[in-house]
Amino acid sequence: MDDTAHTLGASRTLWELLDRRAALTPDRPVLLQEDRAITFGELRDRSERVAAGLYGLGVRPGSVVAWQLPTRIETVLLSLALARLGAVQSPVIPFYRDREVGFALRASGASYFAVPGTWRGFDHTAMAHRLALELPDPLITFEAYDNLPDGDPAVLPDPPSSGTDVRWIYWTSGTTSDPKGVLHTDRSLIAGGSCLAHALHLTPDDVGSMAFPFAHIAGPDYTVMLLLYGFPAVLFEKFALPDALAEYRRHGVTVAGGSTAFYSMFLTEQRKAPAEKLIPTLRLLAGGGAPKPPEVYHSVVREMGVQLTHGYGMTEVPMITMGAPDDTAENLATTEGRPPAGMEIRITDEYGKVLPPDTDGEVRLRGEAVCQGYLDPAQSAGVFDAEGFLITGDLGHLTASGHLVLTGRLKDIIIRKGENISAKEIENLLHRHPAVGDVAVVGLPDTERGELVCAVVEQPAGAAELTLAGLVTYLRAEGLATHKLPERLEVVDALPRNEALRKVLKYQLRERYS
Repeated sequence: MDDTAHTLGASRTLWELLDRRAALTPDRPVLLQEDRAITFGELRDRSERVAAGLYGLGVRPGSVVAWQLPTRIETVLLSLALARLGAVQSPVIPFYRDREVGFALRASGASYFAVPGTWRGFDHTAMAHRLALELPDPLITFEAYDNLPDGDPAVLPDPPSSGTDVRWIYWTSGTTSDPKGVLHTDRSLIAGGSCLAHALHLTPDDVGSMAFPFAHIAGPDYTVMLLLYGFPAVLFEKFALPDALAEYRRHGVTVAGGSTAFYSMFLTEQRKAPAEKLIPTLRLLAGGGAPKPPEVYHSVVREMGVQLTHGYGMTEVPMITMGAPDDTAENLATTEGRPPAGMEIRITDEYGKVLPPDTDGEVRLRGEAVCQGYLDPAQSAGVFDAEGFLITGDLGHLTASGHLVLTGRLKDIIIRKGENISAKEIENLLHRHPAVGDVAVVGLPDTERGELVCAVVEQPAGAAELTLAGLVTYLRAEGLATHKLPERLEVVDALPRNEALRKVLKYQLRERYS
């Protein structure tokens, strides 16, 4: 990280970080969307006017404001305006509906709710009014798609000075139960964004991109990176390929990505015209949020002619490790990178005993980027160990060089006749099969074995028919142990995914095929 970025990274609050960046490079662009652009100076000044408008609506420091908005310049302005006020923000992914949104509003105690009106055919305002009738306290709903509150900044109180107060409530996906509200501070979000920025070796000449919902924890992660290094990003309200390619090319994007699913989508487009570079200016794909099979790394580098760096993060800790572009191909393909200074990783057994390098165990984390716990104190119980390390539920090991290798999740371990089987190991092998586009391996209940191994496969266009016998033969040839071989194969048109980073929803597969 260069000296300027390092100095800015010490900012106490997100607003202080924006103010300092705007003073340094007020005329440089920061947000690009279609034919619109906004500079760092404009971002600060307009956010402050929006903050004054919110103040006129009654929003004060500590007010809880939920917002459910797509990835737009206006959304970033609203979020930074709330940071200027010192309000508590509760971002909600725009694809969520009554159940998840109602839970977030009730649990957070939100007094205000910003919505996009009717967006992509769904009336969010009507939903907000419907849900308000079920809440114990009044809810002020306002539309903030393209018409933000406005006012004179002279009415505003001083900006917040503490970066360690909880001012952010992010929501886990709630795929198997009610979502969990994850508590973050300005400093934890700045620390997460600093990790990402430090690892990627970016410069003011880069052009990034946000193709994911800004309401995801990756939103502030990426915003911090822009503020630290002073470069712009292209925002996509709706991301779909090949439609989005024109915007990548028009703005000269150098860094793109999001998650493994995004890499695969870019690869699919590249394969339509192998001799032409898909995005001429692109030099780096980067992301996280879901496991990356080694074959995906090699395919991107070989076929797209760009580097791929992948990291490890979660709603509770937005950035934990990240691959560095100048690392070895082996490390970039097979590990999640290394943690930055200030992030401690322990690999332990089930009792918390620290394990030596190259020994699989449970991943535990401690550092400034780690959340403060959950909104519901009962959910926080047992999440941190006696030394303050977050118990992630992920499995993996550290190499001698300090790189983290994830081998699965506790809930992703299949127990067949008393033997533990890693779903990720089988998935990595199947990703190399030419008739496999994407795959999820899950354990299904079985009276004889306890669980059986089921491979659910999404095939690429034009692929040969896949059979269980053929799959087993292939895995045997790859050296997979006999007791790990799948006993069931399901071929689907598309694996179920979430709307944020397009992670595969394995719980739906278990429910469907059990």
